[in-house]
Amino acid sequence: MPGSTPAVTCIIPAYNEAASISDTVDSVFNQSEPPESVIVVDDGSTDGTGELAQQAGAMVIRPSTGTGSKAGAQSFALPYVDTPLTMVLDADSVLSPTAVADLRSALVQDPDAAAACSFVVPRHRRTVWERGRYVEYLYAFGHGKQIQEIFGHPLISSGCFSMYRTEWLDHVGGWSTRTLAEDMDLTWTLYRLGGKVHFVETAICEPIEPDTMRMMSTQLKRWSHGFIQNVRVHWRGVLRRSMLRSIIAVSLWDGVVASIFYLMVLPVLTFLYGPWALVGYVIDLPAIAVPVVYAARRRGEVRHALASLPAFLVLRLLNAYHMIRALFNEVVLRRTFDVYEKGH
Repeated sequence: MPGSTPAVTCIIPAYNEAASISDTVDSVFNQSEPPESVIVVDDGSTDGTGELAQQAGAMVIRPSTGTGSKAGAQSFALPYVDTPLTMVLDADSVLSPTAVADLRSALVQDPDAAAACSFVVPRHRRTVWERGRYVEYLYAFGHGKQIQEIFGHPLISSGCFSMYRTEWLDHVGGWSTRTLAEDMDLTWTLYRLGGKVHFVETAICEPIEPDTMRMMSTQLKRWSHGFIQNVRVHWRGVLRRSMLRSIIAVSLWDGVVASIFYLMVLPVLTFLYGPWALVGYVIDLPAIAVPVVYAARRRGEVRHALASLPAFLVLRLLNAYHMIRALFNEVVLRRTFDVYEKGH
């Protein structure tokens, strides 16, 4: 590898990931430009995760006691990193063959960039929840993230797979546990300090998404509380950056106002004026479907995307419920949810 190409260390936090950790580590080592070091943080697993990771070729480290969160596990590994770049990868994810090279290239090309993030699409699309997430990700990464990149402010450097300049991570002290969305917290902290983040469409990460309503609810509960917590923590810094402020405002509208409309306003209208009001649940579906189909077409998956659109409507209702609940608890009742619960 040319001397001008900065070395990368991969951190994989893992808790009871025996079913997927070998595939994840293999995916990293089989990259066109694999990282120079792969560290798996076996954070209190009881299913042999660490042993399987070691057999796959990773360096395994173990905290003396469980850190209790993904952020804690990743920060625990940071002192072991001695390379200019650090990537993080979820223990249930696999990567496209050039994903590491693509993210590294984005950071090399822009010396001011503190982080680079990937395109994410579910590895499995069997249940209604996986299909709903598939459509959600095609829309978010195939449309929303593209626009955010044009304006220089991707909302989140996604925690399932991102790459950072190690000096930036050292400067901010790693990943904070003050919110339940450590990736969003880190991204907005980097923006506040003047760092840039890039979205790289060609770097593809395929995580295993929740396949039951119970597991999806666990994940959405954490994500919803994490989003509200980050708005509360960062609102002063966010207000100083007009484009980021606008992107977050749109996300708040979609996550909060739209959720109230779906779960509260539409049922009342249906009760008062009849079933015609139910059309409101699908009236914006074309606006979702067009960018989803466009993204799916580039992947050769148009039929699958169209067949999965009804599942997205189901997922949207569940997401709305958890967002409203998180808003009520965090803002009205001032009850901060701070227990990291695994969502798959």
